[in-house]
Amino acid sequence: MSDDQTRNLPALSKQVTELVLAGSLGHAEQAFADAADQYGDLAVVEVLSNIPPQVTALHMAGFDGGKMSLATLLVPPKAWADSLAFIAATWPDDQIEDDPERIAESLFAHVHGVVFATDDEERRNELLAAASAPDHGATMFAILFSMAPKEILEVAGEIIAKGPYLTGQTSSDNDMVPLAIALAQASEDGWDRALFELFPEFRHSADLADAEFNDDPDEEQNFLQRSTKELLYRLRKQVPSTRVVKASRRSVGTGIFS
Repeated sequence: MSDDQTRNLPALSKQVTELVLAGSLGHAEQAFADAADQYGDLAVVEVLSNIPPQVTALHMAGFDGGKMSLATLLVPPKAWADSLAFIAATWPDDQIEDDPERIAESLFAHVHGVVFATDDEERRNELLAAASAPDHGATMFAILFSMAPKEILEVAGEIIAKGPYLTGQTSSDNDMVPLAIALAQASEDGWDRALFELFPEFRHSADLADAEFNDDPDEEQNFLQRSTKELLYRLRKQVPSTRVVKASRRSVGTGIFS
């Protein structure tokens, strides 16, 4: 990056931050586009790496995961992962209580839009590995998987049975399946931690292969599963304060692709 570009980055970062905080997401996106035209995509990448993650969260949440956002295509994996820690702060309290599925669907649109924005498999793996590494990432993926628990159990069984030879073929055409398989292939630990969040009774994902999901919503499941609403509240509690305390979570790593 040239000296001219470097000198302009702080001003661009300040401009984008102020526009996002003022609610002018379209103008912030235009600032990114102008920077990309003048200095190249790397300038946008650098700005997204340096603006506060809560600003990135506000900006990207406003585009609902759509590819219309330049940030969707260029956000660095670490910057995106950090921003996801703040995304729950954008959700209205009454919507978490009254319509948790709608929030989960919007979150899925965001995650799916970023992860599958391009066909670059290396970038996809980096995004998934970074997003699933922190505690809030495990909770976030559990929220998504809570919308299709039966399908997630089937994917878990396929992973256990086939390991590195996983083809991605299941009996379900649910949109959650490709994301689940992509996560498992990108990060074994991230996949296991998300399962642990969704199914807290299981300490090893292999146990899920023997679990049978009951399709009858009126009958109690034979294993504990956190609801979408419960997971949304868990993620809300993980939104960092001004002083971020790094927490730890047990890993239930299984070496599924070793």
